[in-house]
Amino acid sequence: MPSFKPRIALATIAALVAAMTPFAAAALPSTATGQISVGQVIEMIDKADASQTARQTLVAYIAGVGETAGAIADTAKGSRVISCRKAFSLDTASVRAALETGAPRQGDWAQTPATPLIVADMLKRAGCRAMKG
Repeated sequence: MPSFKPRIALATIAALVAAMTPFAAAALPSTATGQISVGQVIEMIDKADASQTARQTLVAYIAGVGETAGAIADTAKGSRVISCRKAFSLDTASVRAALETGAPRQGDWAQTPATPLIVADMLKRAGCRAMKG
């Protein structure tokens, strides 16, 4: 049976979500490596109340991040390499807080990938820890 590494799982989450999530509605560019940027997600949060397209894009992105992270964590739990005290949760307020905390300088938002910050925050809030495998 192949070995499972938590850091590889987190990198996989970020790569899968960044590759699969449509974000064409954002006026801000992706990062130089094509990842969804903090600026793009903050822009969608800011526009979500007034724009149905922004709201739908935001919901799709957040759902993709949450579902992918949950699926990988469930797989990891089966191999006993991750333990979480609570279930994962995501909402607009927690996403904004994770991004603003993880990338406090607005000048960096266009080149800071959003997904790893959100996933790290989800893991922290759920009380997850890697177990020695």
